[in-house]
Amino acid sequence: MNKQMQETLAEARRVFRIEAEALESVARAQGESFVEAVETIVATRGRLVVVGLGKSGHIARKIAATFASTGTPAFFVHAAEAQHGDLGMITGEDVVLAISFSGETEELVGLLPEVKRRGAVLIAMTGRPRSTLAKHAEIVLPAPVAREACPMNLAPTASTTAMLALGDALAIAVLKRRGFREEDFARVHPAGSLGKKLKKVSELMRTGADVPRASAGAPLKDAIVEMSRGRMGIVGLFEGDELVGCISDGDLRRILERGAVDLEAPARHYMTPAPKRIRADRLAAEAVRVMEDHKITVLFVEDERGRIVGAVHLHDLVEAGVA
Repeated sequence: MNKQMQETLAEARRVFRIEAEALESVARAQGESFVEAVETIVATRGRLVVVGLGKSGHIARKIAATFASTGTPAFFVHAAEAQHGDLGMITGEDVVLAISFSGETEELVGLLPEVKRRGAVLIAMTGRPRSTLAKHAEIVLPAPVAREACPMNLAPTASTTAMLALGDALAIAVLKRRGFREEDFARVHPAGSLGKKLKKVSELMRTGADVPRASAGAPLKDAIVEMSRGRMGIVGLFEGDELVGCISDGDLRRILERGAVDLEAPARHYMTPAPKRIRADRLAAEAVRVMEDHKITVLFVEDERGRIVGAVHLHDLVEAGVA
C-alpha cells in the first residue's frame, strides 16, 4: 500500500473516530428530558411534526419517515416552506420536533411564535442548550458534539450523525413504549420486501377443500386419488378431526419401489406419522425455514388449539416472494 492510500485510509478512520465520539457524547447527555419526550409523543392525540432546514432538514425528513414506519403518525415540514403556507399543517394537538444544531436557524426560529400560539408541544433537538430554540421549547434533547469531522470544522458531519442517531433512539423508544409488534410493522409495510417477509402463514395457506385429506382407515387407493385431486403432492390422514399422518408423492414412490402394494389396505399402513405443522399466526418466512430444515415442501397449519385449519406449500411461498 503506497503512502497516498495509507493517508486516505487514515483520514477515513479519523472521521469514524470523531463521529463515534459524537455518538458517545450524545448518549451520555440523555436523561429525564429524553423520557419526557417519549411520553409526550406517545400521549399526543395529534401527529409528530418534524421540522428542519438544510442538512438538519434532511435528518428531520428521515426521522419523520422512521416514526411513520413504526406506528407514530408523523411528517416532515421544511422550515422555509412553513413560512409560506405549510405552517397550516400544524395543529394544537400536534407535537413539533424542531431540529437545529445551532438552535439559531433563522427560518426555524421564526416559526416558534406561531407554533407556541397554536398550542403544539415543542421539542428541540439541538447542540446548543442555551440557544433561542432551546429556550422556547418545553423539552430539550441535547446533542452535544465537540467537533465536526470536517477538517475545517464547518461541514455538518458529526453533528448530523449524532442527531440522526438521537432521532432513531427516540423513535425506537416510542416503538417499545407503544408495544409495536411485527404484525403492526407489516400493516404499514404492505408492499416491497419488508411486507413480503412479514406475511403470516394464515395469509398464504390453503384451506377447506383445497387441502387434500382422507381418513386414515380409507383404502390406500382413495388416499392416492385425493392426493392427485389436491395437487399439493401430499394427503393428510385423519382420525376424526385429528391429523395422525400423511402420505406424500415421495412416500408413494418409495412404497412402489419396495414391491407389492395393496391398494385396498388402510392408508395408515403406509403413512408417515406426525406430519410437520406450523401455527397459522407464525411468519411465512418461518415456514420456509422449517421446510428447508426438514427437506419438505408442505406444512399442515394449525390454530392455537392445535386444530388443523389448512396447509401451505412451498410454491405458495415462492409465488408470494417469501421464499
